[in-house]
Amino acid sequence: MAYSDITFQDKNPVKRWLQQQRLVSALGAIKQLNDTPSVICDFGAGNGELCKLLSAHYPNTHIICYEPTIGLLNEAKDNLKGASNISFVQDVGSLKNESVDLVFSLEVFEHLPLKETNSALQTIHELLKSNGQLIIGVPVEIGIPALYKGAFRMSRRYGAFDANVKNVFMSLIGKPPVDRPTREITPSFNYHFEHVGFDHRRLIETLKDYFIKLSITSSPFPHIGAWLMPEVYFTVEKS
Repeated sequence: MAYSDITFQDKNPVKRWLQQQRLVSALGAIKQLNDTPSVICDFGAGNGELCKLLSAHYPNTHIICYEPTIGLLNEAKDNLKGASNISFVQDVGSLKNESVDLVFSLEVFEHLPLKETNSALQTIHELLKSNGQLIIGVPVEIGIPALYKGAFRMSRRYGAFDANVKNVFMSLIGKPPVDRPTREITPSFNYHFEHVGFDHRRLIETLKDYFIKLSITSSPFPHIGAWLMPEVYFTVEKS
């Protein structure tokens, strides 16, 4: 199944709208930039939907579409045919340090175990220029959002790790399951395929080890806050 089939082209219209809205919210999370960024990297680009939006919004900026899994990278290449200001990268080690003004990483960190989380943040820190910005978008999987997301998942796959009563309840009360299933998404790269068990509050503390000036907003309606909204965005800066 293609990535777009469970995201931007999901059969549920609300889910399709939320997927599109999170891209708009990501652009809205950018803090004041003195100049148009010369290089932007989408770190874990999936099928390239954000890169498509960035390419249109910043036509004179070089957009790096970094996706480590070959299947998704091929989907991105197909999705972004004709975009002249986008380059495709599967090996992040091929990018130069301090070469990127702005990094986006959406729907990535909720899937990463602790080791991979720290490795990714260190890599992004090295890629960014001084005072460069990082915008991370992750789902809210605790509290009320865990309840309505859990109900939706149970309607599709009742009893699965992310769709059983116990795990949904524990997430609702702010104590999501710690022992999350882990598999390789690509050789030597461990990955949590299910969102349940992710706690964005822990990511906040990890971000503080690498970046400064943390600001937080939620999506799709930022004024309501993460207590009810399904997505949260962190904008940080390299010192």
